[in-house]
Amino acid sequence: MVHLPVAIADLDEALRFAYTLARSLAMIAGVEPAGTTVSAEDAQHLRHWVFCDRIMPDRRRCAHRADHDGPCSAPNERAPSRPG
Repeated sequence: MVHLPVAIADLDEALRFAYTLARSLAMIAGVEPAGTTVSAEDAQHLRHWVFCDRIMPDRRRCAHRADHDGPCSAPNERAPSRPG
């Protein structure tokens, strides 16, 4: 487990930063981007999910952001193509 304190005052900005950082580290073995959470320094018990916390049938977490619209999907799962 790695804890990396970052001083960002706004929750939405902190969530965007954490999302970008997690996605940039996703190719490193052992990094689980979908488990990323954000918390205030003085309230680390109150965590905000960056990605959806729903567990998919393959035991991985949904690849979408927290509170997304539509159905969940596993990492590397492609969205259905739209009719042309």
